[in-house]
Amino acid sequence: MHAARATLLLSLSAAVVLGLALSPGRAAAQGAGEGPDSIVQLTDSVFRRGATSNVFIVTSEGIIVVDGTCSGGGQEWLKAELARRYTVPVKYVVLTHDHESHICGTQAFSDTAVTIAHRNALPHIVRERRNAAVPGITFEDSMEIHLGGKRVVLYYFGPTHSDNLIQVHFPEERVLVAPDVVRSGKAIGLPDYRDSDVHNLIRALRELSRLDDVEIVVPGHAGLANQQSFVYYRDYLQALRDRVLDEMVAGRGIEEILQRVTMDDFKDYENFEWLRANVITMWDYLYRYREPNSGPALNEFQNSFPTGFPIGGASP
Repeated sequence: MHAARATLLLSLSAAVVLGLALSPGRAAAQGAGEGPDSIVQLTDSVFRRGATSNVFIVTSEGIIVVDGTCSGGGQEWLKAELARRYTVPVKYVVLTHDHESHICGTQAFSDTAVTIAHRNALPHIVRERRNAAVPGITFEDSMEIHLGGKRVVLYYFGPTHSDNLIQVHFPEERVLVAPDVVRSGKAIGLPDYRDSDVHNLIRALRELSRLDDVEIVVPGHAGLANQQSFVYYRDYLQALRDRVLDEMVAGRGIEEILQRVTMDDFKDYENFEWLRANVITMWDYLYRYREPNSGPALNEFQNSFPTGFPIGGASP
């Protein structure tokens, strides 16, 4: 196990001929397969499994797999499918973050592949006993993988959705894998903010919207997005943060805030049914962020934390 502090270059020299390949061309507009055991071609060498962040790039020297899923036939299905299509092995598995729904079953490739993740992901994976590969290489800020003439760049923008989420960029292919911080079109990206650093997430969304060499954005769920989707979500998230914070500064409690922060100007966003959980967990985040002035307001604020307050669904 070792950590790389800046950029680590990985390369392999063995030249192997590709096996069966699919016809080249861009993916359809949605870019999501029919069910988990389906593969959509995004570019000449980048493919996506179902509607997940389980993406892979095929090179003349091996395959790099991003994330995994235990839906459908799991990673054993993908392993068999890759062996059927290609004569090169999986050399690297990249875990975008520690959440099991995104990395499940990735140990299926441990016989041929090295697993890579952000250094903060490792203790979560071990402690929670994730059904996933344990990273053999970790990094801190950024990292590049070079394999068969292809380049993959891993970015860490700091704590956002978890303290270990990374983005995976195929710059020459103009594809960015950005799980869970974006959805297709105008949409709320996350159902809640229980493990998020909201302020840094807002900053990261700005950076991602301006990243060079991006044409296709692969979310963690559903159809493909583009960089405008980062802008849409950032606009919503910043407005939600500001409105909840203003209500808190005005001395209002969570029940009243839920009634007042309606976000009506964002009702055209997908996943708007997540608003209640968004407001409550934003309140929780900001409760830990601010300190009221001393006096009765501070005492009331300290006693107002709603232990056991139900997050619930779309309505109170």
